[in-house]
Amino acid sequence: MNFEEVKKTYNDYVLPTYTRTDLCLVKGEGVWVWDTNGKKYLDFFPGWAVSGIGHRHPKVVARLEEQLARILHVSNNFYNELQGTLAGKIIEYSFPGKVFFSNSGAEANEGAIKLARSYGKGKRYEIITMENSFHGRTLATLTATGQDKVKVGFSPLPEGFKHVPFNDIGAFSDAVTEKTVAVILEPIQGEGGINTADVKYMKDMKKICEEKDMLFIVDEVQTCMGRTGEMFAYKHFGVSPDAMTLAKSLGGGLPIGALVVSEKIKDVLGPGSHASTFGGSPIVSAASLGVFSAIEEENLLENVARMGDYLVSSLLKMKEKHSVIGEIKGKGLMIGVELNIDDASGIAEECMKDGLLINCTQKNILRIMPPITVNKTDIDLAMEKLSKVLEKV
Repeated sequence: MNFEEVKKTYNDYVLPTYTRTDLCLVKGEGVWVWDTNGKKYLDFFPGWAVSGIGHRHPKVVARLEEQLARILHVSNNFYNELQGTLAGKIIEYSFPGKVFFSNSGAEANEGAIKLARSYGKGKRYEIITMENSFHGRTLATLTATGQDKVKVGFSPLPEGFKHVPFNDIGAFSDAVTEKTVAVILEPIQGEGGINTADVKYMKDMKKICEEKDMLFIVDEVQTCMGRTGEMFAYKHFGVSPDAMTLAKSLGGGLPIGALVVSEKIKDVLGPGSHASTFGGSPIVSAASLGVFSAIEEENLLENVARMGDYLVSSLLKMKEKHSVIGEIKGKGLMIGVELNIDDASGIAEECMKDGLLINCTQKNILRIMPPITVNKTDIDLAMEKLSKVLEKV
């Protein structure tokens, strides 16, 4: 099919819930993708961070091919060979506890909300989240999200959520009441503009949670699987959460979510309390184990540290040349470039025309999150394309 034929099928049959770019991608390999016309793009925001180790990574493909020849789906009323292995691998890199598998980050966060309310035993149910946060598009997770724009038209919303300014421990402490049971926050806000939590803020929040018997829950849907230089971003802050949600890069391109709970609360959700038909299926578990293999065997956490430093230094050099560049923020290969203009969406569009895919969030933040397999040659080419576009501003 050519692009116009593809577009017609969408116009005829697909609900228009997305603002779509006039681009249809049909092939991907590593840091590159191709459209229906054969044009090649450097993908520095692969699938909203889903293809975190690059498109069609050989280790993921090999695991999938092996599993495709065996069985695709097993009901969660039975055991499957790979789900427990994957859960063990997640626990190995995080904290002692157990894992529940779902299909997306929103589902994982729904599970975290149910976990918190169950922990409150009907007496405590309020959950505090942060302004500019993003936790999903289901009714409960969009209510938890600290951005009003995602809530328009969906009232009445579920009760029991409070929003406070990010990195303001006083505001958080003041919001706690006898009904508060948990806090959910992103260590680095993605949709919010690549805002990183302060170390002291995280430690103080964890201390308050311990004192008040509240759950400290981190949303690592976008920061997991090495994106920041650690397998999970919370490790940068010297705290250990009571629960953690994962998705995106965890599946190497396939849909998967996970709720990881600590030993302290591993028995809160018992049989019949929560479920997901496709969660942790053999096929997605195989893909996720391939992601772990790639990160381990190719030393990708070390690559994130090196390439993250190189990307930031390249952007700082570019800042000397282009006054439109303001703050450069983030960690590892999760970088935000704040521009001194009201609307930077046109910058991302012009980059696409020149064969570079990046994202614009919060109107003036360019979100740059290349695969963690990226190398200096890739970064140099991306910076050359971005600089050329900025010259036009």
